[in-house]
Amino acid sequence: MKRQIPVFLIILLFFFSCKSAKLSDAVEKEERGEYFDAAQIYRKVYSKTASKKTYLRGSIAFHLAECYREIGNTQRALSAYTNAIRYQYTDSSAVFHSARMLHKLGRYPDAIKQYNAFLEIVPDNVTAKNGIIGCDSAIVWKKNPTPYIVKKMDKFNSRDGEFSPILSGEKYDQLLFTSSRKEAKGDTKSAITGLKNNDFFQVKQDEKGQWTKPEVIDSELNTDYDEGVGALSEDGSTLYYTYCPEDEEYPRTAYIYKSDRAGAQWSAGQKLDIFRDSTSMSAHPSAGEDGYLYFVSDVKGGYGGKDIWRVKTDEIGSSSPENLGPEINTPGDEVFPYMREDSILYFSSNGHPGMGGLDIFKAKQNEKGKWAVENMQSPVNSMADDFGITFEGTTEKGFFSSNRNDSRGADHIYSFERPGVYVYIEGWVLDKEEELIENAAVRMVGKDGSNQRFIVRKDGTYVAEIKSGMEYVLMGSASGYLNQKQTLLVPDEEKSETYYVDFYLPSMSKPEVIDNIFYAFDKATLRPESKEALDGVIAMLEDNPNVTIELSAHTDRKGADVYNMNLSQRRAQSVVDYLIEGGVEADRLTPAGYGKSTPKEVTKNIAKQYEFLPEGQILDAAFIQTLNPQEQDIADQINRRTEFRVLQTNYRLF
Repeated sequence: MKRQIPVFLIILLFFFSCKSAKLSDAVEKEERGEYFDAAQIYRKVYSKTASKKTYLRGSIAFHLAECYREIGNTQRALSAYTNAIRYQYTDSSAVFHSARMLHKLGRYPDAIKQYNAFLEIVPDNVTAKNGIIGCDSAIVWKKNPTPYIVKKMDKFNSRDGEFSPILSGEKYDQLLFTSSRKEAKGDTKSAITGLKNNDFFQVKQDEKGQWTKPEVIDSELNTDYDEGVGALSEDGSTLYYTYCPEDEEYPRTAYIYKSDRAGAQWSAGQKLDIFRDSTSMSAHPSAGEDGYLYFVSDVKGGYGGKDIWRVKTDEIGSSSPENLGPEINTPGDEVFPYMREDSILYFSSNGHPGMGGLDIFKAKQNEKGKWAVENMQSPVNSMADDFGITFEGTTEKGFFSSNRNDSRGADHIYSFERPGVYVYIEGWVLDKEEELIENAAVRMVGKDGSNQRFIVRKDGTYVAEIKSGMEYVLMGSASGYLNQKQTLLVPDEEKSETYYVDFYLPSMSKPEVIDNIFYAFDKATLRPESKEALDGVIAMLEDNPNVTIELSAHTDRKGADVYNMNLSQRRAQSVVDYLIEGGVEADRLTPAGYGKSTPKEVTKNIAKQYEFLPEGQILDAAFIQTLNPQEQDIADQINRRTEFRVLQTNYRLF
């Protein structure tokens, strides 16, 4: 966007003719976005302007500060803004930006005072209010950093500057980045930054996993002009990137270009007409797995400053881009988007509450399309500019760029990793008697679309790594057994944890007892405490929609045969009625009352619980009478049971 130079500054040129030639040069260069060159001239003019010429001196100081701010020289920008205020420069933005510079220098109490001074002039300014929140938060975040470990990548970095790394390759063993180092093409220095124009460089890992020395990409992709801040398509064959041509007649701006790879070579870039107005600024592309190209623009229709937009990749040139809205964009600048998977956006902003300059933010999109934004905090973020993040696949490690700890404001590449934070799920897959099942498996589907299948180990266990903040649906299965579904909601916490989910699969070839089914004494009425167990049966039938079952009730040895048959039939019918009310089709359920005609056989599990009951023993009247009274009560209770068994497995298949 063309910088608006105040009319009064132009008018002043005519009143101070001794300096007008140099001052007009500075104004012209600032208008074109050549901030480095403009700052050099403003600085000379300022030093030669008498202090009694208050208005001119304040105006020059302000524009000098603006140029220093644009090229990232925070300390000099602060000094110049301070001079502008001292010489009673009337634009309140001098007060605001001096607060921003104090914020970037980590002088949080001083920054808060200056933000408050600006709010006295402009009471409802959201960015200043967020600045105060950011200062308060930064103090806390520095004292309580996240577990990430951040290191400067000296092997990648030069004296001049490099930023916006891009990991690529099947093993994430290649890295592209933007740099103005001496090996970049062209001999002239940029009037914007005072450095050489940026080119793409690459590094690779050798056979031992060590990163090699950076090399400039030797292809038509790099030119004598400024290119960088790229993003690869999902298949790695297309590179979208920012290109800044030079034109003496027009302000400097940026456009998105694309280059295609043929073998090891990248083609010359071609401009993409993102907007119908082909002169509109577009930059910082990111190709998402969702089919969109995310990018930055200051085009009209945004929320102020630079905003993040998106457009379908296959509709570029034919469809209007979409602004990501006020949850992402602010009156400040939102830049350097990085779309991870299809619902997590990383970007940098100086409009959301942050630690100083640009902070890296993480935004998750829910099913309704709403974004929840969170600051990555210290040590990923600092009081300086932090931006251009890239991840190594789904791991919490990768690279980003920052100008922290560089007095000249030069950007460099840093690595980050969250060590020791691993989240797992593990459990058993057994039958209802807690015995091993051959060839059992677990299918796990995440809300993020992930879909994995695990073969259960010979000891009956499974284990898998999962993500924090994710919801999973798991299904245990095995041949000859009914499926069983479980859900797991993993909290979004920065700590290692193991979650346990066990499966006890019902057999399809024998009756299975439904535990905790209770009836009123000598009646068929279900007691309320039976609800949980019966709801479990409903869930089981939902998990196995092609199954029909028999619901059977059994009594103990006491009472007449006919009475017990009638009572058990009514009890079985009560269970069936409850399941039908719960939504189960009636023709999938067959009630059966067996009275005392089918005593329970002692299973291995029952034998473990009661030493006086041998495994395989039928609990008939003759055996029970050999037990003492207390043992008889236990045996009678075991016989009083409700069971189900599978009748068919092809319900409505045909």
